[in-house]
Amino acid sequence: MIEAKQLKKSFAKPGSSKKHEMVLAVRDVSFSAADGQVTGLLGPNGAGKSTTLRMLATLVKPDDGSAHIDGFDVSGDVLSVRQQLGFMPHNAGIYPRLTAHENISYYAKLCGLSRNESNKRVDELIEQLTMQSFANRRAAGFSQGQRTKVALARALVHRPQTLMLDEPTNGLDVMATRGLRDIIRELAKQGHCVLFSSHIMQEVSALCDHIAIISDGHIAIADSLEGIKHQTGEDDLEDAFVRAIGETP
Repeated sequence: MIEAKQLKKSFAKPGSSKKHEMVLAVRDVSFSAADGQVTGLLGPNGAGKSTTLRMLATLVKPDDGSAHIDGFDVSGDVLSVRQQLGFMPHNAGIYPRLTAHENISYYAKLCGLSRNESNKRVDELIEQLTMQSFANRRAAGFSQGQRTKVALARALVHRPQTLMLDEPTNGLDVMATRGLRDIIRELAKQGHCVLFSSHIMQEVSALCDHIAIISDGHIAIADSLEGIKHQTGEDDLEDAFVRAIGETP
């Protein structure tokens, strides 16, 4: 379960040496993501999606507001949050000199799994994500789909209750995207809370039980797909999105 309330975050203006020259990336983000559901954080590039996820993942501290992951405060109980959370950031790098198996095993060790637990869990994930054909190959030269599977396996290796994915289908082909959707749906069926960010309407429509539309650093609307269509008076998510952010469809 994710609960975010009035999150705010500013960054120093690029190239500026003056502390007071700040860029407001997130100014008022409040939404929730429930267990057993897929929640989409939908918004245009630069709307604040990645900054919001980074705050929830304890990678940057909010300037104001609060957020909890499975009841743990992202600012005050960082280690507990990280134990509950699996996070796959946008364009997550994997070590090119390590094999897929070694990449996942290394992360398992960082998460505190014993050698026996790690070996068993890595083997499970390789089978679940159909990585057998490249599990023992060095990651240098992997396709985008293969790198994404390795990054997803790393996020899942410690069996987190909550999973956050930042634009996970970026660069994937049609079949790899369909496969990832199936995995996300199955995780939600197992009771996990899944939150992913995207700017692709078709992806959000196909996957999400709940959608939060972010625009200019704040949540413009949050509801089910049908609820958003009803509130905006539109029959299509793209038109509803454009109206929600204050534009004319």
